[in-house]
Amino acid sequence: MHPILADRKAFALYLIVLLALGLMMAAMVATAGNTGWAVAVAFSIPMFLVYGLVSLSSWYICRSLPLKSTNIGRIVVVLLLSSLVTSSLWALAGSAWTSVLSTFEFASVVTERYSSLVPFVLGGGIGLYLLSIAIHYLLITFEDSKNADRRSLELKMLAQSAELKALRSQVDPHFLFNSLNSISALTTKDPAAARSMLLLLSDFLRQTLRLGQTETITLREEISLCGNFLDIEQVRFGSRLKVAVKVSEESATCMVPPLLLQPLVENAVGHGIAHLLSGGTIEISAEIRGGRLYIRIQNPVDSDRAHSRGTRLGIANVRKRLQTLYNAEARLDISEHDDLFAVEIVLPAHSS
Repeated sequence: MHPILADRKAFALYLIVLLALGLMMAAMVATAGNTGWAVAVAFSIPMFLVYGLVSLSSWYICRSLPLKSTNIGRIVVVLLLSSLVTSSLWALAGSAWTSVLSTFEFASVVTERYSSLVPFVLGGGIGLYLLSIAIHYLLITFEDSKNADRRSLELKMLAQSAELKALRSQVDPHFLFNSLNSISALTTKDPAAARSMLLLLSDFLRQTLRLGQTETITLREEISLCGNFLDIEQVRFGSRLKVAVKVSEESATCMVPPLLLQPLVENAVGHGIAHLLSGGTIEISAEIRGGRLYIRIQNPVDSDRAHSRGTRLGIANVRKRLQTLYNAEARLDISEHDDLFAVEIVLPAHSS
């Protein structure tokens, strides 16, 4: 639909402009045609309103002749012909309108004067129609630019969604395979533990599927997921695995992407606790400072351990998700000191 006709405010503004131009034409008719103001206004205002509405049709001509894909010669010929035809019809309409006005005694003079105004009407009509075409091409360019921006944003969002799904798909099977391998190993050594671990895994996956349908969950829910994961690992490691959680009430209500911390906690178990005969404590803490949420996961490590690719993948995965979701507003920092390995996530603190 025509952008001016589709917008009431734009259409009202367009009518006001037409009335203003009609008054200008009335002034010129009154001067050039030596007629009174009443006659000039009665002639000019209806003529301009009609011509202004007819000029809106140039939108569809401009739409059918896009500047980028149409030969410029063809555009010039078609637009000049359409402006000539339109202004000629306007001049004929002016002649018919003067005939109507001549039936009124106060405007009878307009019929005698109109023949001298025909060149002015034709020339003005062509100029105004070409101006209408220029304005419509500007509107089309603006509309195309908006559509291009919207399509670019939609494509960006689709790409972001695809990237997040790809990153999530790397997390879920990785953990699932490890858990199934552990259950398989326990079936012969400790069937009861294997059954317990299988039930815990079932509950964990059920919660993961439920919460994973949303874009964000509260940090409290994310910590709870991590707790379920650690319960599964507790079956395998027993007293070697200890957990300490210190999350402020204020930070617990902050929104975070689902399964953001799980690969980090899995990393703390698989590349930290698993390599220590005496085990150790995984510490999870969170607080808000300066409007930003600070989440820290710390675990003991064997300083002589071999750095595996899995460690890098899990952390790189989380870092990519943060970058995709928050750009430069979030970061992931890694530190290792005195046989303690720590990962800290900093992101905007948005509460539910």
